[in-house]
Amino acid sequence: MTAAPETTDALVIGAGPAGLMAADVLSEAGLRVIIAEAKPSPARKFLMAGKSGLNLTKDEPLADFLKAYGNVPPALETALRDFGPDAVKKWAVGLDQSLFTGSSGRVFPEVMKASPLLRAWLTRLGNYGVELRRNWRWTVMSPAPSATSNFTFETPGGPAVINPKVTILALGGASWSRLGSDGAWTDLVAQDADLAPFVPSNVGLHRVWSDHMAPHFGKAIKPVAIRAGAYASRGEFVLSQRGLEGGGIYAVIPGLREGADLRLDLLPDWPKARVEKTLIQRKKGENTTKFLKRAFRLPSEKIALIMELARPLPSDLTSVLKDLHLTEINLRPMDEAISTAGGVTFESLTDHLEFATRPGLFAAGEMLDWDAPTGGYLLTACLATGRLAARGALIAAGRA
Repeated sequence: MTAAPETTDALVIGAGPAGLMAADVLSEAGLRVIIAEAKPSPARKFLMAGKSGLNLTKDEPLADFLKAYGNVPPALETALRDFGPDAVKKWAVGLDQSLFTGSSGRVFPEVMKASPLLRAWLTRLGNYGVELRRNWRWTVMSPAPSATSNFTFETPGGPAVINPKVTILALGGASWSRLGSDGAWTDLVAQDADLAPFVPSNVGLHRVWSDHMAPHFGKAIKPVAIRAGAYASRGEFVLSQRGLEGGGIYAVIPGLREGADLRLDLLPDWPKARVEKTLIQRKKGENTTKFLKRAFRLPSEKIALIMELARPLPSDLTSVLKDLHLTEINLRPMDEAISTAGGVTFESLTDHLEFATRPGLFAAGEMLDWDAPTGGYLLTACLATGRLAARGALIAAGRA
């Protein structure tokens, strides 16, 4: 038998960065906040990402920062202007995290881990009176329209119902299902919002290599300029037994999803004219591998990639060096992606991320339909949208 509904000022469903930020803003304003988390512990994907160095944000001018989100929706731009890179750094310092900025502009905690920041954050939320309900999986929402909505959960103690004044959904995308981001929530909001299909973003590429590539697995291809349609990056990627991984590839995934070819410039610092001039200096009968090493200082992994993709080699190697076509590739499965695009469309929401059809219900984080590369953009947008949704919820609750 389900108990009578428990009342609260605010309910946050999902204890990732967006949900925790929303709870932070709401509780600091004096609201009683309950966070319902389906997993045994909060922010599991956040912690996993932090194992390789928690990239909080990117230290660059805001205009450049916004470009990373493509055709950025107005509400997302509002959120990022209000809580952009400088605000993220100030927030982390406020949680006693010393930061440093790498040569690429990426900002990290000096400890290079997520766990100290998360512990400090949870302590602050606890001091504000936020209650974290673990192993609470949301199953039912009462139908609209109604002045308020009841939310039913499966809990270790049996079914439970909460009747909040305002609710923020921060349910994640559809990758890394083992950590809680499985997109299973879509059926629960399908009647209240338009949903864009989930697609993988920041994901590796699958390719079957010939045996001669095996000695090069684990090596980084750099420097390299990468292009797929309208999307381009100047980064690097790693050759692996399964294909290719790395930030340089992730940045052009939207172009690959649109069907564009993947093109590599293996000599991004060499103008085409310089390459052509160097090629005509090849000695008669000189072995191609030796020539590429001598004239262009190409490492063995770049030469192996050329031999894998471009044989039989053309007489003019300019296109091979400056516009190498990487063929027979496919995106890895969505559950292996670092993030996903798709989810609740911004057209379904107000400027404060409130569901247009259901007053008092808000959405934030990766469950919204936006896309961005790695490099601090993902976490910043999750924090920023959690903050914007919470500010909207304060208005709805009459506490702004």
